[in-house]
Amino acid sequence: MAKRDYYEVLGLSRNATENEIKRAFRKRAKECHPDRNKGDPTAEQRFKEINEAYEVLKDPEKRAAYDQFGHAAFEGGGFSSGAGHGFGADFGASMSDIFDDLFSEFMGGPRRGGRRGARGRQRGDDLRHSLEITLGEAYTGKQVQIRIPTSVTCETCGGSGAKPGTSAGACATCGGHGKVRASQGFFTIERTCPSCMGRGEVIKDPCASCNGTGRVRRERTLSVNIPAGVEDGTRIRLAGEGEAGMRGGPPGDLYIFLSIRPHEFFQRDGADIFCRVPISMTVAALGGQIEVPTVEGGRARVRIPEGTETGKQFRLRGKGMPVLRSKAVGDMYIQVEVETPKNLNRRQRELLKEFEKVSSERTSPESAGFFAKVKAFFDGEAG
Repeated sequence: MAKRDYYEVLGLSRNATENEIKRAFRKRAKECHPDRNKGDPTAEQRFKEINEAYEVLKDPEKRAAYDQFGHAAFEGGGFSSGAGHGFGADFGASMSDIFDDLFSEFMGGPRRGGRRGARGRQRGDDLRHSLEITLGEAYTGKQVQIRIPTSVTCETCGGSGAKPGTSAGACATCGGHGKVRASQGFFTIERTCPSCMGRGEVIKDPCASCNGTGRVRRERTLSVNIPAGVEDGTRIRLAGEGEAGMRGGPPGDLYIFLSIRPHEFFQRDGADIFCRVPISMTVAALGGQIEVPTVEGGRARVRIPEGTETGKQFRLRGKGMPVLRSKAVGDMYIQVEVETPKNLNRRQRELLKEFEKVSSERTSPESAGFFAKVKAFFDGEAG
């Protein structure tokens, strides 16, 4: 019988990428595995055919030869495609995921994954804690104490999970090896023992304090250093401060997410601070001096020149936020807004009317210029 085209066997186009070839192989191999097709006498042959195709197409040199000469490239000893036995040098690595999934189904055990280490010890979970600080605290930095409910190593059993004075016994399922073997078709598969989860031992008398888990719930108090210059959303990682691992496993990490409380006066943009300051009409017109707060808690004086308008910004160098892990410091920007007088008494009204009478185009050049253009526009329309 003539061999089928290798691309056809894997259901691929001839311009398939390496990743596409690998995905197609894994999918077809799982579908055609003899143990999934019991009673089908052709399953084993199709399984070998799939592996033979993959052994050629995954190798760039073999694939190039196959693309040029077809199956003839492997006749006469030019290349070894793996025909007959169907195994290459790294066949086991290629099939490990497939075997693991299949064997999990046959044995009723858990699928691959998790964070179990040697002998079934499981790494503890990472923890997340949200912490709100003020803008002033972000400016200076601070040391804070936080209370975290978490799992810690059981003091009674020292994390072993066994009742004090007792110890774990060998697992009857795996004989203390932590792994079990089973034959699937013409393969022998080894995986983590589902009874002891790879520890090789089982606890017959569990610790009363932790019920055999090796850890208990506690509230811990931790000291956290908040560096100067942190921004909203900054994440701080404390390695090994998460939950304790299961039965002696390593602890997880603690992640602290910072948020900065809105300030009454200041808005922050990176290392720069912005402050909106209302000023009276007379100060804006005649000029003067105002005193404003600064982010470190001090005061700064700002000179307002005569004729200042709304939106004018004044820059105070070095009065902004420190840059995280740097000696650089941002600036502070004062933006003034001229306030229109309200709730005028009779005398104030008289003075403003008198001022209006003696005003000229030079007093309010922008408004005078605007309305002059409006008048010229309407005169042109009328003409």
